[in-house]
Amino acid sequence: MISDTPGPPDLSGGDFDSLNPLRPDAVRVRGATRRGKPCELVDNTGERLPRAELESILAALVEQDAFGFNIASAKGGHTLDLERRESAHVQVGEKLYRLLVYRYEARIEPF
Repeated sequence: MISDTPGPPDLSGGDFDSLNPLRPDAVRVRGATRRGKPCELVDNTGERLPRAELESILAALVEQDAFGFNIASAKGGHTLDLERRESAHVQVGEKLYRLLVYRYEARIEPF
């Protein structure tokens, strides 16, 4: 592992969602999927990332068809997971953040 790359989160005290609740000051940017379903990007960093950056990230997720159901799981199975959560990283300015994509919501979280 690269020395400055954060490792996986410590989930010994519970699951990720319960350990990282939505902040009261979370910023929501709403949009629509390519099929017209409502979707949104939530800035849950507490840093109030630039709205233009958030809109750009949401547009890229919509373009990549990241929301909704996938026919196969990312791990290679053929089972739909209605509670699916996929993670990636996104850079805004000089900082790297965790990006979680749920069925119709994506969240940007700090490490």
